[in-house]
Formats: sequence, C-alpha cells, structure tokens
Amino acid sequence: MNKWDLALNRSFTRRGFLPEPDPVRHFPCDSEWAVFDELGRDLPSLLQDPGCRQYLREQQIPFWPGERNRPQDLPELRLYYLRLGFLASAYINQVGEPRATRLPPNIARPLCQACALLKRPPILSYDGYALYNWKRFRSEEPIALGNIDTLQNFVHLYDEHWFILVHVEIEALAAGIFSGIGRLLQEPWQDDLINSVLQAIGETVWRQVAVLRRIPERMDPALYYRTFRPYIRYFENVIYEGVKQAPMDFRGETGAQSSVMPLLVALLKIPHQPSSLTEHLADMRRYMPKEHLQVLKAVEELPDLRPYGEKEIYNQVLEAIASFREFHYGLAREYIQNQTDDPLGTGGTPYIKWLKQLIDETRAYQIP
Repeated sequence: MNKWDLALNRSFTRRGFLPEPDPVRHFPCDSEWAVFDELGRDLPSLLQDPGCRQYLREQQIPFWPGERNRPQDLPELRLYYLRLGFLASAYINQVGEPRATRLPPNIARPLCQACALLKRPPILSYDGYALYNWKRFRSEEPIALGNIDTLQNFVHLYDEHWFILVHVEIEALAAGIFSGIGRLLQEPWQDDLINSVLQAIGETVWRQVAVLRRIPERMDPALYYRTFRPYIRYFENVIYEGVKQAPMDFRGETGAQSSVMPLLVALLKIPHQPSSLTEHLADMRRYMPKEHLQVLKAVEELPDLRPYGEKEIYNQVLEAIASFREFHYGLAREYIQNQTDDPLGTGGTPYIKWLKQLIDETRAYQIP
C-alpha cells in the first residue's frame, strides 16, 4: 500500500481500523458453519461445566474452504476465525480447571488453516476479540458506547462486553487521525496545514482518552481479573494436535496488538530506546491484520512533522498520547497488579515497567 492508496481509501477516514462494512453477525442458518453460532452462544454457559473440554473435543467443526479466500469472503472468514479463536482460548484457559497443554485436532487444525489464510498466528488476538467482535443496534448511528454490543464473549457478565466495547469506540475514533493523514497526503505542506492537522489529531486522541476513562463505569477490577481476563492469556508450551507435535508459544490478546498507538508513533516519529519492550512491540505486529501493517509502513515513510509544527500544538498531541498511556497504566495497576503478584500481562510481558517507559519517552519528545 503506497501513500496514495492510503489517501484514497476512505474506509480508514470513516472508521479507523475497524472493518467496513460492519462485521458479519452470524452464518446463514442453513450453512455448515451455523454450528459456530450455536457454540458461540452457548460458550459462556459451557465454561461453567467441568465437562466443557470433553464436549468441545466431541464437536465436528468444518474446515473453511481454501478457495474461499476472495475479498468478498473476508467478513465471514473473520467471523469463522473469531468463533474458533474463542473456542481455542476457552479450551486452553478454562477458569476453574488446570490449564490445558494440548489443543484437540478438531479445533487446532481448522484454526491453523483459517489463520494461515489471514496470515496471522493461530490464537485469538485483539482483532478477533475487539475489531471484528461488535454490532450496532441502530445502523444509522455512530459506532459508540450505547449503540454497540459484542458478538461473542467468554462470560455472561456485562463487564466483559464493556471492556471490549470501550476498545471498539476508541478504534472508531481513530478515523479522525486518518482524516488528518489524508490531508497530509493530498495537500501542499504549509505551516497552517501542519498545525491544523496536529490540532485535529490531538483533539481526537483526547476524545479517545475520555472513552478509556469510562472503563471503571461498568467493569469491576476483581471480576475482570478472576472471570474473563484468564481467557485471553498467552499460550505457553501448547501442542496443536494434528498440526505439530512440538509445543508452541503465542502471545495472548492485548491492547498492544491495536494499531492505533503504533500509527501515532509512526506519524510523529516518537523515538523509543531499543529494549526488550521495543522487541515486544515489534513482535506484536505479527498479530495485527496484514492491511494494518501496510498502513503503518506507509505512514512511517511520511516526513517528520516535528520541524513544521507549532510548539504548543505539537506538544499537546504528545501530551494527549502520554495521558492515554498514563491512564492505561493506572488501569493496569488497579485491574491487574493490585489483584495478583504475577508480573506478566496477557501477552506474557512485564507490563508495569514497560508502560512507564512508553509514557516517559513520549513526554521526553516534546519540543523544549
């Protein structure tokens, strides 16, 4: 994707990294894949039963036809991946049972096949958990809290719906960032243009901060930690039966797999010191949709805005980004660190130390 393709792709300026049209809600009732909708609906109840894993092992799960990999097939393929990804993470990480180390072949093989078509690792990631996992109640109204709900959950508690949906609205707001990037690609660069774009992007990020601050409204820290966070945990030494006999490791679902912050870092050229953190962030790109990676690469090729921006306007964008990261850091302390002695996040990282580094380095890049 070159910069002109990015400028002409209106989907990004309408809804950020969310798919367009809205995600497919279910498979045709007379199709062989309709079984996924039933399993998806029943999964939160099944997970209350110690016999859940046995039940899932017995299910006959159809493969996705390899030839159905055209652009028009993508919405249903994403739903197929979403349903299978939830089943896999539910099976391995069932709360109340010892963590499983083998994924049965009836789940492992079709999951690996679908993820190969999507060019991504075979585990539920941020795209399946959030980007493709929503619907609107009123299609003519915005993708925003109050007008959206999830397609799939691990638990019956609304806390999990809320956790996912806050991320969905944040993703939708990223359309404002893309609108600014589109102007940079299509209009001659002048100081007024740069400052106008930076002002608009800063306002967008502050709106995202305001949405993130709503997390505590409907999500209890103890419930989050005990009930549904375990299901998005990383896979460690898991054998995918019928695929590969050697154990495999994969990162769990995490907000670090969102492309929004990497987009802002790429646009503003925010420097982060090489470390285990930057290596981890680079690895997170393996879990992003391939079209998002193309966008990030295109934005990375744009010239640096810093020499053109007015100091106060430029610094306000960085402050908005740092504030977003700072509030997220506070959530991590309240919802994870205060609930456990485990220093690792769902992606398998020492998140507290790393999140603080991102905040500090973002603020350090402000124009003095």
